[in-house]
Amino acid sequence: MRMVFDTNILISALLFPGGRAEAAVLRVIDGVDEMIVSREIIGEVLSVLADKFGRDKEELSRVAVLISEIGKLTIPSVHLRVLRDDPDNRILECAVAGKADAIVTGDKKMLALGEFRGVRLLSLTDYLAEG
Repeated sequence: MRMVFDTNILISALLFPGGRAEAAVLRVIDGVDEMIVSREIIGEVLSVLADKFGRDKEELSRVAVLISEIGKLTIPSVHLRVLRDDPDNRILECAVAGKADAIVTGDKKMLALGEFRGVRLLSLTDYLAEG
């Protein structure tokens, strides 16, 4: 399955080893699924890690490399304004541009969409259950 992880899933996987978010990312590392990312998503992850969790430049650099290595980079060509929160719109843009099958998120407003342009929106629980 080709999917996009919401930034909160990626951040949880990095900060809470052994959790469900890490289990989701391990599916990508193990080659079960393919993760689609964009520069905007990587930037948002790094920004949150720096601003909210005080991570230093060296750690941020390692995170950027890790995400880039395990994910397939796509460059969205269309800006969407579907949801109120702009970072959520960046997730939708990445999924559409990368021809993802699903977006994995814990965001209730995103999940409420159910599907967007053929891309399913799944909770982390639902995604892991499909494995």
